[in-house]
Amino acid sequence: MNQLDTQAFLWLNSFHTDWLDPIMGVITARNTWFPMYAVIIGSILWKYKKQGWGMLLVIVLSVLFSDQICSSILKPLVARLRPCHEPAIAHLVHLVGGCGGQYGFCSSHAANSFTLAMSLFLLVGKTYRWVSFLFLWAIIVSYSRIYVGVHYPLDVLSGAGIGTIVAVICCKVYERIQHKVISNID
Repeated sequence: MNQLDTQAFLWLNSFHTDWLDPIMGVITARNTWFPMYAVIIGSILWKYKKQGWGMLLVIVLSVLFSDQICSSILKPLVARLRPCHEPAIAHLVHLVGGCGGQYGFCSSHAANSFTLAMSLFLLVGKTYRWVSFLFLWAIIVSYSRIYVGVHYPLDVLSGAGIGTIVAVICCKVYERIQHKVISNID
């Protein structure tokens, strides 16, 4: 499995061009997306008023949980070197920017972007159909981690899966709490 993941990484990482390197560097940077996050926060609070604060709390907690599962639990537990730190292949890796921390399993970028996409889809996707495009955004952000040389495909897929699962669980808990609050009011 590790050999297949390494081969897939080297193949995907080999599709680089000089003009795409800076674009992928921007896509993979966390600060790039702060304006989008501000628009999402503002839109939720404007549209949903008081209920919007609960939705934002669910989203923030979902991202926090998925990030901590990946960064604080799985990365040190699995201790899988990032491809750019792996001595056997480091010389083959096309690295854009820095290599980051020592361990890469699983990708927090993928987890967090898929957590945001799934949370928004579950919370407001019926009202705002455009939210489904956030999954495309999450895929691009996740792929950028392979492109810039810091994650294997399995790191990214695992992060995406964890993010999706955490979002579903947190949104289900929120729905139950919301249902109980509404039931108690009636």
